[in-house]
Amino acid sequence: MTKLFAVLGALFVSLMTSGIALAAAEGAGGADPQAQVAIAIAAGVAVAIAAFGAALGQGRVGAAAMESIGRNPNAADKLFLPLVLTLALLEALALYGFVIAILLQGKI
Repeated sequence: MTKLFAVLGALFVSLMTSGIALAAAEGAGGADPQAQVAIAIAAGVAVAIAAFGAALGQGRVGAAAMESIGRNPNAADKLFLPLVLTLALLEALALYGFVIAILLQGKI
């Protein structure tokens, strides 16, 4: 549980950093080098946390599905669709972090 709080705390900090960097770039007209550095760091942190969260979630989902199939092989057909949908939604979260990073990089 403490690892979850650590990850959520890091996500909150990265989102706040990206918001502050975006506000600094808007206020300075994009010419301030410190704002550009903050934007670049926020973009990198956004991608890193999104990729880490998605990988952690996909690993847990895959492990739970394989354990369920191992216990009850007849349920493999029933587990396949929820497994694929969950993995797709987790991958979409990683792509959202990537899109945010691209938008932030456009502010430099």
